[in-house]
Amino acid sequence: MKALLIGGTGTISTAVTERLVNELGWEVWLLNRGNRKGSVPEGAHQIVCDIHDEADAAKKLEGMTFDVACEFIAFQREDVERDYRLLKGKTKQYIFTSSASVYHKPAASYFVNEGTTLANPHWEYSRNKIACEQFLMEKYRSEGFPITIVRPSHTYDERKVPVCLHGNNGTWQVIKRMLEGKPVIIPGDGTSLWTLTFNRDFAMGYTGLMGNRHAIGEAFQITGDETLTWNQIYETVADALGVQLKAYHVASEYLSAVGKKYGYDFEGNLLGDKAVSVVFDNSKLKRLVPQMKTTVPFHVGVHRAVEYVLSHPEECQKDDPEFDAWCDRVIEAQEKSKENV
Repeated sequence: MKALLIGGTGTISTAVTERLVNELGWEVWLLNRGNRKGSVPEGAHQIVCDIHDEADAAKKLEGMTFDVACEFIAFQREDVERDYRLLKGKTKQYIFTSSASVYHKPAASYFVNEGTTLANPHWEYSRNKIACEQFLMEKYRSEGFPITIVRPSHTYDERKVPVCLHGNNGTWQVIKRMLEGKPVIIPGDGTSLWTLTFNRDFAMGYTGLMGNRHAIGEAFQITGDETLTWNQIYETVADALGVQLKAYHVASEYLSAVGKKYGYDFEGNLLGDKAVSVVFDNSKLKRLVPQMKTTVPFHVGVHRAVEYVLSHPEECQKDDPEFDAWCDRVIEAQEKSKENV
């Protein structure tokens, strides 16, 4: 089997690439700019190209056909329109990576499946993903373009410790606050439900859909089975760090409002995604990929991530003093408001 991966070296796609090459024996071609050569496993082929240069991409794909083409870096409708032009007649299946944030926030029920309404008034990113899905489904219905849509939620790997709220330089500053014994902001009261999926578990579900005729014309959410509250998530991170968590709860609406004053756009990330309780029904996926299950529970995966982050300071420890100061200001302002009531 022969696959084209557009991207192929990100958090999600790296695990897919590695499983295809190392475990399933696929012939894998990665089309990307070649900036992350260290993430390309031995045995994978590379097409060095900026996919946004459609003429160059068409030239380099000339004469090539694939059993499956996988798109990991399309974020707007024009991206999938370009892929359609490039790959029509060249692939037996086109898999578009959408997002579980496309579901209505808040949905009528916290128990979400592929039939849940697609609408997110809080996040343009999600609305753009919905537009991509709509274009592809129209091409499937009108022309038979062989699409499959996958919707991952919060997927992580050993290179990043997942948290709910962070600044522009990533999650390290939150970890650093924990290590320094400083209070860490958790949106809401920390009891909303969330699902974290280790990238290798995601890859099990994703690759099970590749080449599967029953997946054509369908959408699938791919997440792990473990549901945790944000309090439990942060407590598990603190346990992995060997420190005591000093949780400080702040309303998500308040964080979104005061974040805008300092250039942080938390509305989509919080009100349009992580602040809303969600439990994913993965029964549709498991009917096609019965081997899909959580093999790396969060308490195991976060220990791997903490160990990696602490041992790779140059790669993973980018300080964010602006976000650190912002957290202190928010906490101070809320404490003062208690005194003034």
